[in-house]
Amino acid sequence: MTEPKTGTLKVPGATLHYEVRGTGPVLLLIPGGAGDAAAYDHAAPALADRYTVVSYDPRGLSRSPLDGPPGDQRVDVHSQDAFLLLDAVAPDGEPVYVFGCSSGAIVAVDLLARHPERVRLAIAHEPPLVELLPDAETQRAFFAEVRAAYRREGIGAAVAVMSAGTGPAEDAAKDAAKDATEKAAGAEPPPRPAEVIDRMMANFPFFLEHILCPFTGHTPDLEALAAVSERLVPAGGRDSHGLLLYRPAVALAERLGTEVVDFPGGHTGLSEHPAEFTEVLRGILPRR
Repeated sequence: MTEPKTGTLKVPGATLHYEVRGTGPVLLLIPGGAGDAAAYDHAAPALADRYTVVSYDPRGLSRSPLDGPPGDQRVDVHSQDAFLLLDAVAPDGEPVYVFGCSSGAIVAVDLLARHPERVRLAIAHEPPLVELLPDAETQRAFFAEVRAAYRREGIGAAVAVMSAGTGPAEDAAKDAAKDATEKAAGAEPPPRPAEVIDRMMANFPFFLEHILCPFTGHTPDLEALAAVSERLVPAGGRDSHGLLLYRPAVALAERLGTEVVDFPGGHTGLSEHPAEFTEVLRGILPRR
């Protein structure tokens, strides 16, 4: 595995840990949920032959500490973090490629809407933008109940509520907690190091308390996105069709007159099928 170069970047209210591999046009990988830069440890080296691959720990997670006490997170602040990171790794202002999963996909969509001059192409894998759904009120209440279950009984209870409402293929929390062992193309995914699992588990309280509801309640700027719709690829898992976390990608594609591109697996397809998932991503990204 290619060892990344690591760095830190001071941003308003936090310090970001980031990692860089390869050369060529910049490809920014934004993790979702309780994940950090390590979510892309298997994908990034495979992409570094074509791109300067940049991944990072979002503020408040893992190695990106906040300056002060934790509070509810804002999508626009996280996308500004991504923008400032791009200024650090691509100071010439060259437009970059962006890929994000889950809550990281929400950040990728917002980054494109706010800074279209910096984004060549944004691929958003199952962004849980439930405000786009006709039953948004119901889904907003569902995520609020996940958070309430965490507050009452802890992570395990929140995972159970999440599983019941999103379907087994969508259970990102359960996948992270148990270090997914599903087979991909006849082979098990490489195991995650214990330190990575420990970091993700330590991140879950912050994610459940301060990211889950504010991010799923975010409404994207559809007018801004419509102006650059050819640069946004809504994506989903082929095992997720009809499930809650897939539906917003469909709604987003319908609003913008585009189509959803399917990746292997479900909501956590990147960890379920890392090699196949990365090959699909390579196929969407242009060659250098």
